[in-house]
Amino acid sequence: MDCYDYPQYWDLAFRDSTREEADFVDAVSDKYLRGRASRIFEPGCGGGRLVVELARRGYEVTGIDLNRSAIRYLTKRLQRNNLKATVLEADMVEYICQRKVDIAINTVSTFRHLLTEQAALAHLQSVAASLKKGGFYILGLHLLPPDAALEDRESWVAKHGQVSVHVTLDAFNACRRKRTETLRFSMRIKNPTKVRELTTDYRMRIYTAAQMRSLLAKAPEFELVEVFDFYYEIDAPQPLDNRLGDAVFLLKRV
Repeated sequence: MDCYDYPQYWDLAFRDSTREEADFVDAVSDKYLRGRASRIFEPGCGGGRLVVELARRGYEVTGIDLNRSAIRYLTKRLQRNNLKATVLEADMVEYICQRKVDIAINTVSTFRHLLTEQAALAHLQSVAASLKKGGFYILGLHLLPPDAALEDRESWVAKHGQVSVHVTLDAFNACRRKRTETLRFSMRIKNPTKVRELTTDYRMRIYTAAQMRSLLAKAPEFELVEVFDFYYEIDAPQPLDNRLGDAVFLLKRV
């Protein structure tokens, strides 16, 4: 069973980041755009926790994802909350918004699902084609510095009402030459009547700071404006070097 097929639990597991990410969209709009952003695009939106929050804040949002279960869940969630957004089952490598947007956002390493440079560049070109000139792409991903351990484990618990999700994230089987690693997501879901366990392995592309610089140099549609960490503090940009593990790239469409 694919963890992505259960977006209600996936979104619960990551919901603590939602407000910070949406606040960062507001902050980018206020600091870097001449007028407030109106249209937002999220490629790889999953179950839509951020789509829902941004729609609630009054933005016109488009969200796409390849997972049909996630899109169905998001559609029902929007209806349940009396909100509107455009949500589609589509590939973030090639999808281009019909109406150009002010800001695109893709966080929590979704970008690293693109396992080749060709796919990564195609995605950047598609996002650039979706953005107005002078618009911004907020791209967040985990970097793997050259001296970092190749195996890692992280775990946390998220709760909502009587439902709890215990998440364990294992990184292993990394190969710097091939630039891939495996991320194993394990979720133990408990409610008053039953316990469900889900585990899925995902292959992900590895990036160091230098490799990300190299990739962006091949995407002339974008200018790297600033780099932040996962605290999303708009007035606290970070140097792009091997000390940075969690990076949020602010890319301007030129």
